[in-house]
Amino acid sequence: MGIGSHTRAYKGYSDVWLTPPEIIKELGPFDLDPCAAPAPRPWDTAKVHYDITQGQDGLALPWFGFVWLNPPYGQEGWAWLDKLSRHGNGIALMFARTETSGFVSEVWSKADALLFLFGRLYFYHPDGSRARGNSGGPSVLIAYGEEAKERLSRCRMDGAFVSQWEIRS
Repeated sequence: MGIGSHTRAYKGYSDVWLTPPEIIKELGPFDLDPCAAPAPRPWDTAKVHYDITQGQDGLALPWFGFVWLNPPYGQEGWAWLDKLSRHGNGIALMFARTETSGFVSEVWSKADALLFLFGRLYFYHPDGSRARGNSGGPSVLIAYGEEAKERLSRCRMDGAFVSQWEIRS
């Protein structure tokens, strides 16, 4: 999962960036993380984790329950958001690149609510240590479904909660 200009993956070591545990604690519990960090992981993000290193393709496998999604940051991330929107029950974390065509098609056109986080997140390395640099871009939590919308509306994270908007073309 590539991060922005402030923190970069270690080339040849890992491009895995873990969700800050305080986000999972605030918004959970979750039933499924279809795009989980490889095991062993320093904390669980859901009851069930699909792990690509174990041959589990989270885009191909069935999704169930309330989903946590921190997909790869790049063009492939939009396919994950599309599947979450079709599943209709979960929360995703992405960069808030609100002007991109992917954001317009998979977020503005399909999501039920958004929480634009204040400040830049610090992701974590697979060993559980926090990255020295921030993510390099603004982040947004994206709700698909009523339960997800409700969890975002009542969470205590600093940010701007948005549950209504109008698409103009």
